[in-house]
Amino acid sequence: MSDPYTILGIARNASQGDIKSAYRKLAKKYHPDSNAGDAQAEEKFSQVTQAYEVLGDKEKRVQFDNGEIDDEGKPKGFGFGGGNPYGGSSGQHPFGTGASYGGGGGGGGNFRPEDIFAEIFGGRHGQASAHAQATRGHDVNYTIQVEFTEAALGTSRRVELSNGRKIDMKIPAGLTDGQQIRLKGQGQPGANGGPAGDAIVKVTVAPSTFFTRDGFNIKIDLPITLYEAVLGASLRVPTLDGEVNLKIPKNTNSGKVLRLKGKGAGKNARLSQRGDLLYTVRIVLPEARDERLEKLMEDWRQAKPYTPRGPEFGNN
Repeated sequence: MSDPYTILGIARNASQGDIKSAYRKLAKKYHPDSNAGDAQAEEKFSQVTQAYEVLGDKEKRVQFDNGEIDDEGKPKGFGFGGGNPYGGSSGQHPFGTGASYGGGGGGGGNFRPEDIFAEIFGGRHGQASAHAQATRGHDVNYTIQVEFTEAALGTSRRVELSNGRKIDMKIPAGLTDGQQIRLKGQGQPGANGGPAGDAIVKVTVAPSTFFTRDGFNIKIDLPITLYEAVLGASLRVPTLDGEVNLKIPKNTNSGKVLRLKGKGAGKNARLSQRGDLLYTVRIVLPEARDERLEKLMEDWRQAKPYTPRGPEFGNN
């Protein structure tokens, strides 16, 4: 700590009344009750309080001015291992009795910094006020993973906290990968009566083997055969809620999107609002060559030629 006179902004010959007045002003300015969460103000408050503990006590002030104690009120050594090498417990300096200071305030045995707080803040602070303040506990971070469908429709997951407590955490419908859930008051406990911190849970979503998310909509590729595309079909298809029948219209092109309304990710806890489930048709030919199919397509090309491409492709 720096020189206590400098910290309190007073001259070295200031009276005890001047010291008390300077401290009252600074303590009120930097007190934690007036500067919640301000670390610099908290540090300044600690410094001015420490300075007043030295200078506000007449005997300590004399000892400090005579070099017997340091700026934290601790005894200084004189090259003999600390303390006063000249004996006695009066704290008297071996080279003189030190200065005498006039003005009111703070005799040695009755010096109580907390009395200043009672005057400034109406008696709301006890003895610990000069040294401690209510401090919020630290947040604690966790990471869990949920399945794709659980994130889309919502679920509940049991989480064991660092304090050993187990809680059932609600996973909201429509949760996205990396989203955080804050559990109020489930972090580290506070100090000096301060509130506990929070538990912050980062949720990762395991990828699905076939579903993908697009906002609240769910997308899936739907492979169909050539004859299903031409003739139409009714197929069993997966959804987040289980399998359903999906009608494939006749003459369905590859890339066509078939929509199931309200079968996507949930938008609220009751699932009364949901996105859609979008099936993108992909026509898949058989892996092995088929001479009959090739002959059919050759005849078709001769009898019914057409092009699906516009002029930007050269009409080929």
